Amino acid sequence: MTDLAPVTRALISVSDKTGLIDLGRALAARGVELLSTGGTAKALREAGLTVRDVAEITGFPEMMDGRVKTLHPMVHGGLLALRDNAEHVAAMAAHGIGPIDLLVVNLYPFEETVARGADYGTCIENIDIGGPAMIRAAAKNHGFVNVVVDVADYAPLLAELDAHEGQTSRAFRQRLALTAYARTAAYDAAVSNWMADALGEAAPRRRAFAGTLAQRLRYGENPHQAAAFYVDGSARPGVATARQVQGKELSYNNINDTDAAFELVSEFAPEDGPACVIVKHANPCGVARGTTPRDAYRKAFDCDRTSAFGGIIALNRPLDGATAEDIAGIFTEVVIAPGADEDALRVFAGKKNLRLLLTEGLADPCAPGRVIRQVAGGYLVQDRDAGHVARADLRVVTKRAPSEAEMADLLFAWTVARHVKSNAIVYVKDAATVGVGAGQMSRVDSCRIAARKARDMAELLGLPAPLTEGSVVASDAFFPFADGLLTAAEAGATAVIQPGGSMRDAEVIEAADAAGLAMVFTGMRHFRH
Repeated sequence: MTDLAPVTRALISVSDKTGLIDLGRALAARGVELLSTGGTAKALREAGLTVRDVAEITGFPEMMDGRVKTLHPMVHGGLLALRDNAEHVAAMAAHGIGPIDLLVVNLYPFEETVARGADYGTCIENIDIGGPAMIRAAAKNHGFVNVVVDVADYAPLLAELDAHEGQTSRAFRQRLALTAYARTAAYDAAVSNWMADALGEAAPRRRAFAGTLAQRLRYGENPHQAAAFYVDGSARPGVATARQVQGKELSYNNINDTDAAFELVSEFAPEDGPACVIVKHANPCGVARGTTPRDAYRKAFDCDRTSAFGGIIALNRPLDGATAEDIAGIFTEVVIAPGADEDALRVFAGKKNLRLLLTEGLADPCAPGRVIRQVAGGYLVQDRDAGHVARADLRVVTKRAPSEAEMADLLFAWTVARHVKSNAIVYVKDAATVGVGAGQMSRVDSCRIAARKARDMAELLGLPAPLTEGSVVASDAFFPFADGLLTAAEAGATAVIQPGGSMRDAEVIEAADAAGLAMVFTGMRHFRH
């Protein structure tokens, strides 16, 4: 098998017409015969190019609303024939099959059709059949055939033809084949996952996942780990869809932490007031609402100024100049917000390493989605934790019911706790976190750590007492013993929100009553590992 293979005949059939005319002209200028179908052929002809219809070489017209047009031996024989196999060459000659050296196909826009909420029948009609069949055939025969499925590969193809006088190298064709098989795999994954959802199959027998490379990362969590960032094509606002206005390239840890920050800040509707989240190592170290974005940032910052250094900041409203001035006062890795005004952009322009991401919207915290985690030998797949509780869902279990102010802070604390690594404890006062305990093996340790951090901040800020005095506290899961609850009471908490459901609930409720605490049960837990 020779390394170089000539390109003399190309079949082009594309749904996305981006770059089509330029590609057609460039191939024609290099003496390549063009074959095409339907709308692609029409577009090429209207540009003045000579094109043969696939129907002309198959002897069959397109039929059944275009469902059948390329599924024919005259096409697949031209793609699959081994040019160095005498029997294959003889069969081509006997049946008048011409070789196809280049296949340019992009598929029916199935993913886009699903994304816009089309009905079942419309989605079915946008499942491409002939395209994937041809792509797989051409990719299999990459010893001789080039297969292009991405507009991004048009320019490299033409450069390769120029470099080798109308031929392509085997290494180039191999890379194209790799991309082609990944594309058909992703396409089939999209179809199968959509169908599982449409049929209500929460756990289909086989589950496929796919992504498109968005960024090659310098390394992963640590410098010795290779890493890359892939996107799934969804329109959910966040780090994957944001526009980076300035700053260094995002790292693996930046992407992970920014996602955590933005998912949490999206819990707070802009119409209910400005909110700010500060995240470090995927855990919030400060969350607050305020009268202005600047006020919200300052309240969040005062929860844990030490951890905020080198952190990620997310806002639920566009960034303004005043807030940007405050943020610029310490080292910050990333700021993500729905927008930014000119004053904010001017302030950040002087911080060239600070990464600013703009999303043009917030993520819907109640939208369905999946979380995928790899384990040795398999994957864990679950729904995104979109579970929310409203005030009406809460059950008062103590003699004293929470006050109106306590109830508002309890719901705020519960919202934040859903985004803190388990075991999670969150103290809140006046719509701001004042202590966060995360990721501990013991719930009582999380209570103690959060309280200690609050004491440290009180000393730093010159306050007469920690802000946990008069706060409320949220626990992402039930208190298995009364010790954690009593630790929170000792820190000054006056009300508690927790799921309930422990064998020792009665003991914990009794301890809360004895301490004068108000406590509500949610009936829902929020483990986050």
